[in-house]
This record gives sequence, C-alpha cells and structure tokens, in this order.
Amino acid sequence: MTKIIALTNQKGGVGKTTTAVNLAASLAALDRRVLLVDLDPQGHATMGSGIDKHELDGSVLDVLMGDKRATEVILDCPQAGYALLPGNGDLTAAEVDLLDRDQGRERCLLDAIRELAAEYDVVLIDCPPSLNMLTVNALTAADGLLIPLQCEFYALEGLSALLDTVEQIKDSVNPDLEILGIVRTMFDSRNSLTRDISKQLRDYFGDTLLKTTIPRNVRVAEAPSHGLPVTKYARFSRGSQAHRVLAKELIRRLSL
Repeated sequence: MTKIIALTNQKGGVGKTTTAVNLAASLAALDRRVLLVDLDPQGHATMGSGIDKHELDGSVLDVLMGDKRATEVILDCPQAGYALLPGNGDLTAAEVDLLDRDQGRERCLLDAIRELAAEYDVVLIDCPPSLNMLTVNALTAADGLLIPLQCEFYALEGLSALLDTVEQIKDSVNPDLEILGIVRTMFDSRNSLTRDISKQLRDYFGDTLLKTTIPRNVRVAEAPSHGLPVTKYARFSRGSQAHRVLAKELIRRLSL
C-alpha cells in the first residue's frame, strides 16, 4: 500500500526541502517507486531534482485546480531516480483560489493523487514553510508527517506550533494523521546546544525521534546548484550516507 508522507515544518530554513529531495533519491536507490510532490511555491524541490521551474508545461497548481490530471504533469527525473509532480511560483495563486471554494478545498491534493496509489510505494510531499491551504491539503492527504528539525531554540518553538496544527487537522479532516518521525538536520554533535535539545526531544518524543541525524555538510549544500540530490552528486559524502541511513530507518519503521 502506498505511504503518503508530508515533510513539513512551519519554520523555514530547517532543511525540509533538502531532506525531501535526498530522501526521495535514497528510497528510489533502494528500489522503492517514489513520487515527490513539490507543494512549495519556491519550487526548490523541483530545481533540486534537475527540472527548471520556469519552463514547466504544467505544475501541481494545474492539478489542484482540476485543470489537468496528475498523470499529465508528473515528470520523470532519471538522474535522481524518482518521479516529480513539480511546483513553482504559480502556486501562490492557489491559496486564494482554494479559499474561494465552498466545499472540498482541503481535499484537492488527496483527490488528485488517490488515482496514483497503485503506481508508487511512497509519495513524499514537500510542504511550504507556513500554515496555509497548501499545507492543509498536504496534511489532509498524508498518512503521516516527517518533521525535519534543526536543534536550536526557535526550531523548538516552531515545533510546538506545528503540533497544535496537527491536532487541529486530526480533529477536522484527517483523524488518522500521525507523526511518523522527527529527523534532526544540520546536526553538529560538538555543539552543546545541539546535544541539550536532542536530549529534550528524546525525553519528550521517545521513539518518534529518529536515530538518524543529518549532519552539516558542504556537499549537501552544493548539490542543488547542480540539479542533483547529494546521493548522486557526492555519493560518498557524509551527507549522502546519512540520507541513505535515514531511508533505511524509515523502511524498517514503516514497512515500506
């Protein structure tokens, strides 16, 4: 059965898109059929997959608006190894258009990708770093959340707000939504604050905190400018190896 996972954090700059792209590539390298959905108007997941967001014939916006089926828009990313439902700045228009709908506005993405269930083992949704109708669509469609988190004070504050949002979504449109895991990104074990916050997370979330950490790594930062996941750009780097370990942990945890 297809597992739909939304990668989300209302705080920006925590490595959400980087995790989405590299996790998609790592799962694909482990013979999983993966679809990455770029629901962020910045379009960084699209660019990081080697697709020019300015040259799209169709995007996830067309799918949300019902103008095209997802199968008409999905692109193959042969170098990365997965399929992509691309996004770009046109998604900023989706917020107003979705809010204008009287019914079913939170289910547009779910309705669009439901028909794809048999074609993919995993659907990863890269959410915008804010709580808007795009994020609500992702949380409505998802079986669960993967939360990338940087170990710093403000990131913890953002996590608290996100947990409140999850409860609201569960109470209203997706009672089965669950937090599948929290992954620590830009991790530096030499930093005392990083260690302190890791302990707080472990004490509070227990096994929900994934064992794998994603380190700060220059190769991870360089890879998007080449339109490649780090697993393809620098496969033997620490960042690449960490994402492969993360993929294996999720496969074991979620029986993917």
